[in-house]
Amino acid sequence: MIYATNGSGDCKNAVSIKNLTVKYRETPAIAGVSLDVLEGDYLGIIGPNGGGKTTLLKAILGLVTPSCGKISVYGRKPGKSEKLIGYVPQISALDKAFPITVRQVVQTGMLKPNFTLFHQYTQKDKEKADEYLKRVGIYKLKDRMISQLSGGEFQKMLIARALAVEPKLLLLDEPTASVDASSAEQIFSLLSELNQSMTIIMVTHDLLAVSSQVKTLACMNGRLVYHGGTQLNEEIAKALYGYPLDLLKHGGMQGI
Repeated sequence: MIYATNGSGDCKNAVSIKNLTVKYRETPAIAGVSLDVLEGDYLGIIGPNGGGKTTLLKAILGLVTPSCGKISVYGRKPGKSEKLIGYVPQISALDKAFPITVRQVVQTGMLKPNFTLFHQYTQKDKEKADEYLKRVGIYKLKDRMISQLSGGEFQKMLIARALAVEPKLLLLDEPTASVDASSAEQIFSLLSELNQSMTIIMVTHDLLAVSSQVKTLACMNGRLVYHGGTQLNEEIAKALYGYPLDLLKHGGMQGI
């Protein structure tokens, strides 16, 4: 059930989702989700583990096939909008031991779908990669191997790689997981700056972040429980997690 929605019809939708259901082996990961994300929005998505948050991002990217429903990204179908979307996956899904430098990772964001294994980057490619590294504040680490990065540095590198697509829409899956408080603050500051020129959708477990950083909030628990302003209430918290809001905000729940 949706308790509140953004009903403005005056702005263009960056993402439009209608009655979306995605199943894994006939088990619904998300069911009947309808959601419009306005251009220029900064949407935070929260919910319990297994609530379908990452699946929703993958559906927007065209990485999973819906069982039913429709998605459009700036009027295009998922899979036809790759150059419009920058994606920052969860750190835990990546191999930090892979022998590659920070700059090389960012350059991979510039590759076309039909690139070859022996693709040669131009000097212009290197200069563009360096621009993105400067923008996220880790240019001095450009020649460092990714295995030598801290959690915060690694996350900033992934954001720089996503920016190399020159996206209109930035998707992030737990961008402050496995980073210290100082790095998280820097990442949120960077995202607020980026939101001035692009739409952002961020999956997060950080309840403080959704109240202080994002513009709108979506709450998922297999279905869309809520979409609207950033102030959680007891009804929404219990629908999502089954626990009082005060307990959630004060860190009484881990791994939600």
